[in-house]
Amino acid sequence: MATEGFTTCLWFDGRAEEAAHYYVSIFKNAGIGRIGRCTEAGPGPAGSVLTVDFTANGQKFVALNGGPEFTFNESVSFQIHCADQEEVDHYWTGLTENGGKPGHCGWLKDRYGVSWQVVPDRLMEMLGDPDAEKAARAMRAVHAMGKLDIAALEKAYAGE
Repeated sequence: MATEGFTTCLWFDGRAEEAAHYYVSIFKNAGIGRIGRCTEAGPGPAGSVLTVDFTANGQKFVALNGGPEFTFNESVSFQIHCADQEEVDHYWTGLTENGGKPGHCGWLKDRYGVSWQVVPDRLMEMLGDPDAEKAARAMRAVHAMGKLDIAALEKAYAGE
């Protein structure tokens, strides 16, 4: 295996370049790379965008204009690990605005139908606590939320 890890390919129906610019506008350590275009051999009109390489939070992606045959669903999602509530709010707002859909337990779908989990790092600490009752209180609080609220999670975790 190459030492550079994986590149995630996201399949879009004619909106690959738009989507790549959208993600780059939301995530840190992000940028647009190579844009591949169709030739006279296809699969689309010569000169039209086929692929867009981009980076978001340091992760490599390629957006592909593959057509309408396949769409995104919740069986695959991306976790965004957040240091604090400000980051949770930033990603939640950025990914749900203009057609995104908030979900439950920190999950959402962006305007393209890609599923994301916006997760504060502190939650993982709470859920991994050896005190099963504290961890259970935190999990019950998660189940009652859409966007995760770290202060509310802390209160539930503490039994307040």
